[in-house]
Amino acid sequence: MAQMMPEPLFELSLASGPDDLAKAQRLRYAVFVEELGGDGPLVDHVARREADRFDPYFDHLILRDRNRPGDDDVVGVYRVLRCEAARAAGGFYSADEYDLSPLLESGRRLMELGRSCIHRDYRGGMAMFQLWTGLADYVRQHEIDILFGVASFHGTDPDALAAPLSILHHRHLAPPELRVTARPPGAVAMDRVPEAQVDRAAAMRAVPPLIKAYLRLGGFVGQGAFVDRDFNTTDVCLVIDTERMNAAQAARYTGARP
Repeated sequence: MAQMMPEPLFELSLASGPDDLAKAQRLRYAVFVEELGGDGPLVDHVARREADRFDPYFDHLILRDRNRPGDDDVVGVYRVLRCEAARAAGGFYSADEYDLSPLLESGRRLMELGRSCIHRDYRGGMAMFQLWTGLADYVRQHEIDILFGVASFHGTDPDALAAPLSILHHRHLAPPELRVTARPPGAVAMDRVPEAQVDRAAAMRAVPPLIKAYLRLGGFVGQGAFVDRDFNTTDVCLVIDTERMNAAQAARYTGARP
């Protein structure tokens, strides 16, 4: 008979040292490498850690379950990069995939989001809500104006993703002042099917939950998708202007306080 897991005892914090970062990277390895087939030049397959050159510059929001048996109690992660840290890093991570000029030239306070993942045992429950609550607090604390970052579809065949990519382009394209553009050679068009030919309900069912959550908050997508063959994904760039954020949905997803 399977042993019942105790109720989660969640604790949310920023990673405070190399041990915390290592735990975050091990969770990322389990999700992005083992589950989704990703890879990269700094992925450590021996230590089972997914890493890149930007990790030292990001703040890493980590969610622990203090009731989880064993040492690896980190069950959710999100990493965030503010303008000041991006300058030290030589730019934002997303700049390798997207021309971020409209955001960089806006004069507003930017924050990049990335590497969001949840342990498979905690999906569909309160874990993501906990992370979003922490993210909302971080945004308020640092007075962020615009959030952005790449979010992924699994797989590298854009034709297999034609319907969801097309509906994102037709219904959720960013206004010109926020419209980042995918860079070659990985850039591919998103408007692969005319809007009238897209089954909107079926297309939206194929959009990953994280992307749909950003859209419900009032987010937009940039121009074009980016095929990341190392990571085995097709990426879109999400942009959220906090001034245009859907307040009701923000409260629902993040527990945001007025």
